[in-house]
Amino acid sequence: MTENKETKIDYGIILSVLLLAIISIATIFSTTYLDAGDGIRATLMQVVWFVVGTVAIIVIMQFDSEQLWKLAPVAYGVGLFLLVMVLFFYDRPTMLSTGAKSWFKLGPVTFQPSEVMKIAFILMLARVVTKHNGDYANHYPKTDFLLLGKIILTSIPPLILVMLQNDLGSTLVFIAIIIGLVLISGITWKIILPLFSGVGALGATLLILVIYNREFLLRLGFKPYQFSRIDSWLNPYGDSGDTSYQLIQSIKAIGSGKMFGKGFGTSEVYVPVRESDMIFATIGENFGFLGSCILIFIYFLLIYQMIRICFDTKNEFYAYIATGVIMMILFHVFENIGMSIGLLPLTGIPLPFISQGGTALLGNMMGVGLVMSMRYHYRSYMFSEEDEDFK
Repeated sequence: MTENKETKIDYGIILSVLLLAIISIATIFSTTYLDAGDGIRATLMQVVWFVVGTVAIIVIMQFDSEQLWKLAPVAYGVGLFLLVMVLFFYDRPTMLSTGAKSWFKLGPVTFQPSEVMKIAFILMLARVVTKHNGDYANHYPKTDFLLLGKIILTSIPPLILVMLQNDLGSTLVFIAIIIGLVLISGITWKIILPLFSGVGALGATLLILVIYNREFLLRLGFKPYQFSRIDSWLNPYGDSGDTSYQLIQSIKAIGSGKMFGKGFGTSEVYVPVRESDMIFATIGENFGFLGSCILIFIYFLLIYQMIRICFDTKNEFYAYIATGVIMMILFHVFENIGMSIGLLPLTGIPLPFISQGGTALLGNMMGVGLVMSMRYHYRSYMFSEEDEDFK
């Protein structure tokens, strides 16, 4: 018995994205109207990007696993090419305002290659893991180290190129995707646990050196400006930089919203870039703790639907793709909200589907399209043991 055609579309995901779109458009209009006196242009641009993203979802849903398998290396190669090109042809005004060489200027809009590269990277990494597990059905330490080596070799080029752009936020997102794929790749915990423990120890050591002995890090080649985000995170009121001011204002805005918020469009605390990276501060001020919790619940609903689809599929390649998309969105949400309330350092990571920014929104919508493609092309047969793995 084949699956009903109506169930090929996951309406839970559609509802979640639609609710996030409504929140995004309303909040961007509110913030840009207050800051510039005209919220129409920015709001219309966000609507246009949602339309473009919707088209991307529909197109990507037409690709089955075999087509995505063939597309992965092509998309990965094109993504690397764009990451190289942006280092030479970046938009200078945007670089001067953000410090990152991450954007092309395409007429009236800017384009950030690293956002769409995240999707290409997920596809390629999923293909690498699936291919390896197809070649080596049984896991041994030797084959697990081999898989780990393949993952590292696939990850090094985009990581280096994004770091050369001075884009810490995107670098961390790529690392989160890698961690997610490694955890479910089948690599034994005898390798994963020491590896992650070592990485955690290295991170803790660097943090301690930043606090107590940054002269040593300067001798290793670190730059003074790289410490500013840590300084503003650990002691925002003791630092006079722009980053500290941004964090302090964000905390004030969220706190002033209290339980139910001040109401739509009544933001009184100015927060720099509150239409993009710091948009959660506007939501917290306008809609309070309750509104913020509703937003987080919508994200939970979206992730839950994605996980459910992931568990339903028998296609290993699809499962790895879904894991990468889930990790990408989860890390964005966790880091953006965390930095807005002072729990994590400011990294310039946007809030998925909410923050102003066309390329980031397009990347998120493409990720949704990949997950919805799983349901769209999935065929279940009652009382059947047929395995749909594509390797």
